[in-house]
Amino acid sequence: MRLHTLTMRAFGPFADTERVDFDRLGAGGLFLIHGPTGAGKTSVLDAVCFALYGSLPGARGKDRSPKSDHAPLDRIPEVTLECTVRGRRVRIERRPRWERPKKRGTGTITENAKVVVSERVNGRWEGVTTRPDEAGQFIGDLVGLTIDQFCQIAMLPQGDFARFLRAKSDERRESLERIFNTRVFRDVEDWFKGHANRLRREVETANDRVRSVAGRIAEVGRSPAPDLPEELSAWAAELACVTGATAADADAVASGFTEARASAQRALTEGREIRSRQERLAAARERRARLAGDARERARIDVRLAEAERAEAVLPFLRARDHRRTELDKAEIAVADQVSLVAGLEDVGPGIGADVGAAAGAGAGTDPGADAGTGAGDSPAGGPGAGLPRGTGVGSRAGTGSNTGVEPIDGGPAGRGRPQALLRAAEQRRRDELARLDLMRGDAERRTSLGQAITRFTGRLAGIEGDLAQVRARLADLPARIERVTGELRRARELGGQAEAAETALAAAERRRTAAVEHERLGADLAAAEERHRAAVDAAQNARDRALDLRERRITQMSAELAAGLVDGEPCAVCGSEHHPRPALPSQGGLVTAEEEKAAHTAADRAWTARSEAESAVVALRERRTAAAERAEGRTVPAAREEARDLRTALDEARAAAGEAQRLEEALDQLTTELERGRAREADLAREESEVRAHRENAGREHERLTALLDRARGDDPGLEERIVRLSEEADLLHAATEAVNTRDLAAEELRAAAADAEHRRAASGFDDEFQVREAALEEPRRRELRERARAHDDGVAAAEAVLADPELAAADAVPVPDLAAMEAAAGHAAAAADRAVAWRSMLRERADRLAALRGELVASLAGCEPVLRRYAVAEGLRGLAAGTSADNTDSVRLSAYVLAARLEQVVAAANDRLLTMSDGRYELRYTVDKAAGDGRARSAGGLGMRVVDAWTGVERDPATLSGGETFFSSLALALGLGDVASAEAGGTDIDTLFVDEGFGTLDEDTLEEVLDVLDRLRDGGRAVGVVSHVADLRQRVTTRLRVVKGASGSRLEHVG
Repeated sequence: MRLHTLTMRAFGPFADTERVDFDRLGAGGLFLIHGPTGAGKTSVLDAVCFALYGSLPGARGKDRSPKSDHAPLDRIPEVTLECTVRGRRVRIERRPRWERPKKRGTGTITENAKVVVSERVNGRWEGVTTRPDEAGQFIGDLVGLTIDQFCQIAMLPQGDFARFLRAKSDERRESLERIFNTRVFRDVEDWFKGHANRLRREVETANDRVRSVAGRIAEVGRSPAPDLPEELSAWAAELACVTGATAADADAVASGFTEARASAQRALTEGREIRSRQERLAAARERRARLAGDARERARIDVRLAEAERAEAVLPFLRARDHRRTELDKAEIAVADQVSLVAGLEDVGPGIGADVGAAAGAGAGTDPGADAGTGAGDSPAGGPGAGLPRGTGVGSRAGTGSNTGVEPIDGGPAGRGRPQALLRAAEQRRRDELARLDLMRGDAERRTSLGQAITRFTGRLAGIEGDLAQVRARLADLPARIERVTGELRRARELGGQAEAAETALAAAERRRTAAVEHERLGADLAAAEERHRAAVDAAQNARDRALDLRERRITQMSAELAAGLVDGEPCAVCGSEHHPRPALPSQGGLVTAEEEKAAHTAADRAWTARSEAESAVVALRERRTAAAERAEGRTVPAAREEARDLRTALDEARAAAGEAQRLEEALDQLTTELERGRAREADLAREESEVRAHRENAGREHERLTALLDRARGDDPGLEERIVRLSEEADLLHAATEAVNTRDLAAEELRAAAADAEHRRAASGFDDEFQVREAALEEPRRRELRERARAHDDGVAAAEAVLADPELAAADAVPVPDLAAMEAAAGHAAAAADRAVAWRSMLRERADRLAALRGELVASLAGCEPVLRRYAVAEGLRGLAAGTSADNTDSVRLSAYVLAARLEQVVAAANDRLLTMSDGRYELRYTVDKAAGDGRARSAGGLGMRVVDAWTGVERDPATLSGGETFFSSLALALGLGDVASAEAGGTDIDTLFVDEGFGTLDEDTLEEVLDVLDRLRDGGRAVGVVSHVADLRQRVTTRLRVVKGASGSRLEHVG
């Protein structure tokens, strides 16, 4: 995979759009990315990772959005990467999830992450996908690396590999698992562990089940269980056998006691039966004697019940006659009331009351029971029609027949002889009149509608005339207003057209003002940086002089240093003599030790590094100040601010004029539209006025015609509806009076028939009068009581005779009276003895059955333990083998560590090819299964150890003992080796653009040169290597550079060389 270009906008420390040309940087094979600490060197690599994978590497990927804090809030963050992978050139454009200000109102709104993947085919870009999930799948398949693998292979983070070099086995395992994806073997270990734990719980459950069953057997059999599991089965069998034999013996004993109890119970039952028969026979004789004395009373009950039955046959007819008489009285009252209501009607006449009364009198005196003893059939004095009111009824009207609208009825004797016919005729005349008037209701409703329409038309005409006046008043001044607005619009457009030029000029002035302010601020920063640089130069020179002085003194005093280690009787390391007559003495000032010399050189290196950093800061500030002066175009800060202020005022005036022009355009459109609509409205109102006036005249003529017609129809009534209501009420009253007379006549006929039936039934029953009937009658409760008394007497006599005739009772009378108390005592003793025997038998049988069942359950539980124990033994052995804790695993290496160990051996072999070169053949890495110093005490804690072999001393060392520079090139070699192995593991993906991040400051000049030679050899095959560092010496050694410039408004990128 080769990178071509990277474009960032509002990403990380970069506020503006920055572009990296990797083709230009990688043309020479080796390039440098440098800049001050915190400027954003690593952010360039983060942008590459974000473009490919949509997230940042390591812990930075869990932080907030990568949008730049220096960029404006509304600037869209975006990263675009062009690269070639496996011969395919692709372009990836990504935007992270970020918060932008709302376009309306306050607050922010979340924009979701977006991606566009394109591929260059036949010289043009073609879209691949815009979905994040599809983009991730496409890039993952094409590159063949995860983000962790890519960062380890392509970016070689030296800090991570230095930690990897010195890490414990568990920490090294986590790093290797992320790169080589061997998590499946750790999952196998976890599965073995979980499976063994599950089987161990099953074994414990099975043992608990066996112990539980054995405890229940011991409780039921009252015998303690043996301690050894293999003795449980025999113990349970023996206990069940003994208990079964005891239960059989108890069964035979219980059978004998049960038979004795049955015999005693049979004797007691027979004695009780004899005593019961003797008592029943004596009671029957006593009852028969008592009932013989009640025979006369029994005969009187029969006579009284016969009389009541004859009276009961007559009473319903008497009650029916009385009911008919009451109904006739009610009907006569209703006739009087209804006739009084219609007597005042002119076409009926007041004589209707006399006619109805005469008809009722003709049937008076026909009730056969009118003069009976009760007097219930007497009619009111004067007959049914007596006392009817005369005068004006509810519906009566004064005046002649021509005013009532109906013809009067002849009031002569012939009319009064037919009251029902007279009332029906009057009712029919009113019904006919109502039918005719009902047909005229539609005319009345139409006349009302026309009146309402005339009112609406009149109101509408008044409204139209008012609207016409208003429209014409508005139309009068619109032309003058349109002309005035047109002139104002022309002047506003001329001034607003200058806004774009003013805006361009203001933007340029603002850039000059910002550059002038930056130039002034950078001058002060440069002065301070130069002062720090001078102090750093002095300090570095002093530290270098002190280090050289100490080295020279130590070389001079080397003989004294050797003499200090001489011991009498031991040979000298130089001459071999065991005698030391005159050992060398240290010079004035004391002996210089190796530690003091080393500390002085370390201090000198730190001072020299500080000097380089101070020098880099001065150079960077000078370049930035020069660039700021060019952007300011020679203007001072006050002049630039005055220029920007004047241009901003001009821009505000032009924008205000443009806004006023827009408002005037809208106002002119509104006035023109209002004029056109006003004229159209005026024409519509005039046309509508003519139409409404014609409709009102037509409605008026029709309204007058219908009014005359309805006035003739209503007569003297106030209106048509009032006349209909009056006639309807009179017709209803006449109908009710007719029905009342008919009901009264029917009631009189029914009374005469009921009285005749009652008299006939009384005579046929043998009673002289109604009084005798009512005296003989009995209420139903009393009759029921007498019948029950008669039945009880008869049943008692029959029952006594039946008992006395029973031969069994007669036989019992000849037997002596049995002694029941003695029999009951004997039966009680026999029953108690039998119950005790049966209870003992049941208890023993239940215990034997329970023990037999528990023994079967114990046998099954013991049988179920065996396969579980076998499976657990196999699973526990596999778990210990995979976890490295089993004795069979002689190296005590976990399965996952064993698999990773093979990968680590490959990585060490690949790293040694480069380490031997960078260390001048001195150092070589070696893999070991032994535990390191910090691997802990666990048996399986090792398996991924690493040692450093020092060829100069022949000693194996812990990587933690390497110096800073030795750690750097060792970890660099390890990183390059790991990258080669991981690349091959991922399918052989070629990484043509590599980055080495930091760590070069710990190397001396010779080692740095050797490391750069190794990196230079990485360019074989067209590979480009980017070194990320702030070490100043690398700028002289690497001419192609990407410089990251840090500033208060964000960082920016510059290509150098």
